[in-house]
Amino acid sequence: MNNFIIRLVLSAIAVVICATVLPGAHVDGFLIAVVVAGVLAILNILIKPVLVILTIPITIVTLGLFLLVINTILILLVDWLVPGFTVDGFWWALVFSILLSLINSIFGGLNESR
Repeated sequence: MNNFIIRLVLSAIAVVICATVLPGAHVDGFLIAVVVAGVLAILNILIKPVLVILTIPITIVTLGLFLLVINTILILLVDWLVPGFTVDGFWWALVFSILLSLINSIFGGLNESR
């Protein structure tokens, strides 16, 4: 349980960093960022595997690049579900998802080294 809370807070910090760096993404505070991180985690657990399975052929043809589109769709879904979090279109959501993945990877490495 502690590990989940630490990862959730680190992911919320990553959301705040992405929203600060990117002019096309906006979050109304740290509490909203925690909600965004939580909703994104739930969507990654429940919806992402279904989308990945349904899009296997196009993912193979694009050599895996379509997975970026799936991540973008999830960010846009979080934008729609969470008031106080907005992304200004598909391309900003794509950049947001890439940057969020990179930051979470860095934080995951820091969390693993403890």
